[in-house]
Amino acid sequence: MSNQKKITVLGSTGSIGVQTLDVARELGADIIALTANRDVEKIYSQIAEFRPLVCAMNDEQAALELSGKLKRNNIKCEVLSGEEGVANCAEMSGADTCVAAIVGIAGLAPVVKAINSGKNIALANKETLVTAGEYINAIALENNVSIFPIDSEHSAIFQCLEGNNISDVEKIIITASGGPFRGLKSDELKNVMAKDALKHPTWNMGAKITIDSATLMNKGLEVIEASWLFNMPVNRIKPVVHPQSIIHSMVEYKDGSVMAQMGTPDMRLPISLSLTWPRRVKNNFSKLDLIKCSALTFEEPDMETFRCLALAYEAMKAGGTMPAAMNGANEICVEFFLNGQIKFLEIAELIEAAMENHVAFNAGIKDINDVKEADAKARHFIKNRVGGV
Repeated sequence: MSNQKKITVLGSTGSIGVQTLDVARELGADIIALTANRDVEKIYSQIAEFRPLVCAMNDEQAALELSGKLKRNNIKCEVLSGEEGVANCAEMSGADTCVAAIVGIAGLAPVVKAINSGKNIALANKETLVTAGEYINAIALENNVSIFPIDSEHSAIFQCLEGNNISDVEKIIITASGGPFRGLKSDELKNVMAKDALKHPTWNMGAKITIDSATLMNKGLEVIEASWLFNMPVNRIKPVVHPQSIIHSMVEYKDGSVMAQMGTPDMRLPISLSLTWPRRVKNNFSKLDLIKCSALTFEEPDMETFRCLALAYEAMKAGGTMPAAMNGANEICVEFFLNGQIKFLEIAELIEAAMENHVAFNAGIKDINDVKEADAKARHFIKNRVGGV
């Protein structure tokens, strides 16, 4: 087809990456490059199907293993390795859109490379804007690059704003499922385990994002991301718990009208839109049946029990590198929780301590090295607190 999409997928073996390739299959898109961390078997099968020109494994040993497997099976695909290899894939010529699906701060540098090479960004990596929003927006403008959100909430907001003036917006309403611990109080959360936190009621996501959903940090990150995506102060972005995950977000206008975007909880829908906008392309994905829907309910988020959401607002208010420090602290805390090294409630406690420690270091962002430094300091602080792990 003459308008065939040419796509690079960063993080192709993760939840969003796999679903992006589902969408690519539906669209008949041309996959230029794929990257992954260390899942050789999964990326091998993706390469065998989509035949990208190049791929990269962040783990160098995994890259060697993949290269050998491809050669033995006579499949041609250049294999790169390490952070530099992933960055090279991000800026590789031939792709018009880069899907940013690497989880965490690790996704920031490749996105910067992709933007500077003139590619539009389909953004699933919320940490990119959380940690370096002003800088990312500046280089996107400089390179005439568009950023299309993949998160269901931000895709919904994007659609609700279309055709309207941003100056007419009263507030943005971001919906949250509430996670697996919705309605519980702190004394009921003291001894919850990682296996409990990983049981998300509506969405199928990777481990890190699922834990963030349980702590409501995911919603805090989304508030910050929305602020940068839509040029909206965080005090005009309101999270609302909506357990059914049918309304993905809303925009309230100054005349009192509220526009909402609805759909099944299927990430392939916003992924597809991010790759085809302004067109909407017919697909075989799940469709919403209003008759079969249960009642749609809404609640205030419990920001006293789930402190991470409040901490995200505080980080954005502090500005500078504080959101990067908060994000770095959260990433290492989630890792420690998944490994059984800290308790669930300690996640917010440690993040808050890291933010208080970072006040003395907080400064503006000139480039991503400032972000990396803030991230590293926060991680170092948490590791020392937990016991020099």
